[in-house]
Amino acid sequence: MGLVGRRDGRNFGYGRQLSYAGLQALKDLFGGGHYGTAKAHSDRWLAFVRWCRSEDGPGINDARQIDRQTLLGYVSHIRNHVEQGALAIATAQNRLSSVNRTLAALRGDQYMKVVSPSKALGMRRTNVRRSVPQGQDREHVKRIVDVLCEHQMPRAAAIVYLARAAGMRLREAILADLPRLKREAELFGKINIQDGTKGGRSGASAPRWITVDDHIRDALRFAEQVSPDGSRNLLALDESYLDFQQGIVRPTREILHQHNLKGFHELRAAYACERYEQITHHPASINGGHCYQLDRHLDRDARVQISYELGHGRIVVVAAYIGGRA
Repeated sequence: MGLVGRRDGRNFGYGRQLSYAGLQALKDLFGGGHYGTAKAHSDRWLAFVRWCRSEDGPGINDARQIDRQTLLGYVSHIRNHVEQGALAIATAQNRLSSVNRTLAALRGDQYMKVVSPSKALGMRRTNVRRSVPQGQDREHVKRIVDVLCEHQMPRAAAIVYLARAAGMRLREAILADLPRLKREAELFGKINIQDGTKGGRSGASAPRWITVDDHIRDALRFAEQVSPDGSRNLLALDESYLDFQQGIVRPTREILHQHNLKGFHELRAAYACERYEQITHHPASINGGHCYQLDRHLDRDARVQISYELGHGRIVVVAAYIGGRA
């Protein structure tokens, strides 16, 4: 819908409600695209609006009234939640960044913002996993797959299979070229994950080969069976990625939560922990292993390999999946 009045009107012309105005400004900013990014910013903006309306907040409903004192109050509120353990540092920084992004979209300038969310919080994000990944137990994953099939959601079940068996991201599992992967598995005994990858990676310039085992073969076979007629992936020919997200992924998340799985990303972490143990013959550090103390070179080699298999360019990222070096 976009602007509903003059830019100098209430909420800079985006309507009477602060929540609605922010969402509309973000839609304008992203032009109706970048659904995942826009949704993340929207959710964080709504958290800010809820604080504004709370007893601790300033009680405002017009973005024109948001000043530096308002933002400092929100920073203090967020910092308290982090210190109490109710919010991760990374989540806190993301919330502040989204407020910045939404205010810029509303105002049309960069004048009102939290300068450097990390410095404002006075905390560093560590990105080191602190909780044991869910989904390591394959029987647990199998039960979730069965439940999804019972709910007539076989394509969601295929995503769960692919994420746990091959460490695929959600988008990678949805867009995987299943006939190509099946052919590579038969010819080479390994598959090259390329479709739906992050950061513009493509083709032979950024190969990501993963050795195939029976679990990956079963996951590919299942995904191919539930792939819509005429499709090479999990999308129907007349279905957009956004349609799939809204119609399949959203309701799937509720089922995952009901069965003790926070999300698809946990399955990538479970895959990483399994690969670490296969390579080093020691449990991942998040599972109580101490390989780094026993053989630092072996630990590093495993982390380099896992970083490659997960599609990351930096070894340090692996700590978010398997824990730090301990």
